Amino acid sequence: MSSPKLFYEDFEPDRVFDFAPKTVSAEEIVDFASEFDPQPMHLSEDAGKASILGGLAASGWHSSCIMMRMMINAYLLDSASEGAPGIDIMEWKKPVLAGDTLTGRSIVTAARPMRSRPHIGIVTFRHELDNQRDERVLVSENSIMFRRRNVEGDTL
Repeated sequence: MSSPKLFYEDFEPDRVFDFAPKTVSAEEIVDFASEFDPQPMHLSEDAGKASILGGLAASGWHSSCIMMRMMINAYLLDSASEGAPGIDIMEWKKPVLAGDTLTGRSIVTAARPMRSRPHIGIVTFRHELDNQRDERVLVSENSIMFRRRNVEGDTL
């Protein structure tokens, strides 16, 4: 693994990290649902059309996992991330249907050093996913811990 390029100091409020587009296939919707959320609307086009979702739809958890991968690719793999203490908001606004192409972004909303661990900072994000029709399909908010650059007591 290469040295991280992004540290706490690089996550200033209002900074935006754009996600590369991702097209969601019927096969991956069914594969995810078969293992983790085997509800009919996630397993069959007919059941999806008969539901309020309007077609074969990704589980909200699948949509969340897709967003996580997009975050990983956009900035987390190149950062000094120490993980997250949890999720504050996770809203599935519209269904993600087979064939949808998702884009999105993470927006830094706040940042502060930890008092108990001065070599770590907490960065708060708003994450947004949109489909190809510019409809917002997912909104999430959470904080992520990042190592700080050259802070006394940093053992990493």
